[in-house]
Amino acid sequence: MALFHTQSLHSNWEFKQADDSEWLSVPSIPSVVHQDLLSHKKIPDPFIGLNELQAEWIGEKTWVYRTSIPKPTLPAGASAFLVFDGLDTFATVYLDGKVILESDNMFLSHRVDVTSHLQNDSQNHTLEIHFDSALLRAREIQKNYPNHKWVGFNGETARLGVRKSQYHWGWDWGPVLMTAGIWRDVRLEVYSTRIADLWTELELSHDHQHARIQAFAKVESTQKLTGQNATFSLALAGTEIRQETATINQDGSVAVKFKVDKPKLWWPNGYGEQTLYQLSVKVAENDTSVHQLSKNIGIRTAEVIQNPDKHGKSFFFRINGVDIFCGGSCWIPADNFLPRINAERYRNWIKLMVAGNQVMVRVWGGGIYEDNAFYDACDELGVMVWQDFMFGCGNYPAWPAMLESVKQEAIDNVTRLRHHPSIVLYAGNNEDYQVQEQSGLTYNYEDKNREHWLKTDFPARYIYEHILPSIVRDYSPSVFYHPGSPWGDGKITSDPTVGDLHQWNVWHGTQEKYQIFGTIGGRFNSEFGMEAFPHLETIEHFVEDKKDLFPQSHVIDFHNKADGHERRLATYLVENLRTATDLETYIYLTQVVQEETMMFGYRSWRRQWGDERHCGGALLWQLDDCWPTISWAIVDYFLRPKPAYYAMARILAPVAVGVQREHHDWSISHARPAKTSKYELWAVSSLREEATALVELRFISVDTGTEVRDRIVHENVRLVPNGTTNVILDGVIDHTAYREPHVLAARIWVDGQLVARDVDWPQPFKYLDLSDRGLVISEQDASAAGEQRLLITARKPVKCLVFEEREGVTISDSAVDIVPGDDQVVTISGLKPGDKPLRYKFLGSD
Repeated sequence: MALFHTQSLHSNWEFKQADDSEWLSVPSIPSVVHQDLLSHKKIPDPFIGLNELQAEWIGEKTWVYRTSIPKPTLPAGASAFLVFDGLDTFATVYLDGKVILESDNMFLSHRVDVTSHLQNDSQNHTLEIHFDSALLRAREIQKNYPNHKWVGFNGETARLGVRKSQYHWGWDWGPVLMTAGIWRDVRLEVYSTRIADLWTELELSHDHQHARIQAFAKVESTQKLTGQNATFSLALAGTEIRQETATINQDGSVAVKFKVDKPKLWWPNGYGEQTLYQLSVKVAENDTSVHQLSKNIGIRTAEVIQNPDKHGKSFFFRINGVDIFCGGSCWIPADNFLPRINAERYRNWIKLMVAGNQVMVRVWGGGIYEDNAFYDACDELGVMVWQDFMFGCGNYPAWPAMLESVKQEAIDNVTRLRHHPSIVLYAGNNEDYQVQEQSGLTYNYEDKNREHWLKTDFPARYIYEHILPSIVRDYSPSVFYHPGSPWGDGKITSDPTVGDLHQWNVWHGTQEKYQIFGTIGGRFNSEFGMEAFPHLETIEHFVEDKKDLFPQSHVIDFHNKADGHERRLATYLVENLRTATDLETYIYLTQVVQEETMMFGYRSWRRQWGDERHCGGALLWQLDDCWPTISWAIVDYFLRPKPAYYAMARILAPVAVGVQREHHDWSISHARPAKTSKYELWAVSSLREEATALVELRFISVDTGTEVRDRIVHENVRLVPNGTTNVILDGVIDHTAYREPHVLAARIWVDGQLVARDVDWPQPFKYLDLSDRGLVISEQDASAAGEQRLLITARKPVKCLVFEEREGVTISDSAVDIVPGDDQVVTISGLKPGDKPLRYKFLGSD
């Protein structure tokens, strides 16, 4: 046997436009053509100003990449393979002028045997890849299938016929940048024997005292495998704890079983350790390892619980027998130019989620099956993954070649990802069933004749309800499959009693007031959101001319792709806040609206968790951005958190307190003040054991900062584990007795430690005089670790104190409400001696 050898072909490439004679150097592979044009200053940065428009022509051209491969040494019996992890999208690959591969699916990897090509006398071989215009090819495909109903949301509908990342065609938060190129690694592998795959099936006893692991490997060889052995080992923290050897079957399959007593389990963030075992397998000849493959695995069970109850039918996750409220975010690709996202950047995104007490991320179906580094970070940091298949917002065609391509795409990616313990759900698509509903396409859930589905005007049902679930069942049976998002038992997608729900009647739809968000959720709220501007530094990055630094400038509007964003943002601002025209204040006001919207939704939905799991989770739209923009993201392209990020973190803390008065719809009553208001006070806990708490509620005047009535203190409150404890359900505010506006300020202590706060404000804020707050921020002694501690006090209630976000600087909390008599401490990390203090702003400040 020949030792396995791999050579990454990441350097010495050049590229050109097909109808141009000039070859240009490529800095490094993986890459896409926009990056390479930028490196030669052939185009302006598409992320700046209106430059996106100057890059449109790129997507209409054919591009050629080439490199020279030195003749490899081929030991006796060895073969050579060119491996392409990702080609974007219509690619024809030539080796020494001969076609060796044609690909039309960006999500597929390819392995091409080139042994015979490399055995000629040439010392160097030319590898050349032609990338056709995906845009033009898509339009051609669309014309060739006039009988298909090409309907969808976002981007041009021709995208539906091409297996290319759908957001490249433009979305309501991203530009139209039609990339092409070698977007993932390309390498040359030489071997006689290769371990092609390694995976497991796990069985955990009910008492978690024993785990049975069946480990499988697939071995490929140019030689007969008869009599060959494979050795498997299982290690924990670098120490081998089990080893088994088995004979490889003639078809290359081999399997062993391990039993692990008292296994260390993999838990989501906040529920336990993220223990990972290392599973390895090697094939050896004469005691020399020919090839070895290792993967990290986690021992855990993951279930989606769907049982009838008083609210309809539940939808929540149970990990290792523990019910988990899945507070988290939806994820879009973190860049339009995907090779830019390195492992460190992926990890920094997931670290932000963990610091924000989030436990689930939903990989949205219009992006990509993410890089291994993304899922590695989720495994290591404890963020569960809801993984959509790559179908988004459209009526996808299902001709035979498309079905075969989709099948291979699904197998390719499910097998690549199946060892990750963080992946707990696969969903067939994003909002395609909503497109079916809104376009009046045929869908009869009771019709179980699969062949009939292909003859309807909604043929992709065959993909979502047959092909994809079959592949998940065959290749990753421990992961739950869900036909779409939103979806629930074939019912209308807006049904709040079953499945998951995308609740867009705040912002989109009926544009409900955000104060009632918590009343319009479903069993699992997998999308909802509110737009906000990013911080000023991000705006200044893409606005070239200072004269355009005002809220409604052409450049700023161009960087907000959401349909009707002007009137939607204006509605929520005018309804709630005193408006402003200077950019910095306007930015802040949009962020306050987003923070309040997320707070009203999350606070109520987490409370509902304790009511027979009425709400199983909430994944806001969206965590991140793919370029510097105005969007629904709670953290912008440069990883600068917006205020909503911090509000969400406080609500998702292990123990949180909530207080809320009933909504008084001032617009319907023509701003008539209420005579009385009901309010409720509660606590939520994700702790697995009962805890004893002290809960305090104070009533503090907005105008004077004094307490307008006696505070309420409840001692020895027994917090329901992993649930909700209602403290006050029948509170009443008599506005005839307490005329001046006042906040309801709640705090909770567990074991003598103050662990959470919540402040309920009179709505809307625009009616309140928030000047002259008496806010004082004083610097305390810096810690030995170089952290700066800020003591924050106020004479009157302060709303949404937000600190400047600065690169390299971490803020322990922001977007905080401060009330008299409750001093707070915020820790700043990363400031260097001589750095200017962080600027700050609060509602009503100059």
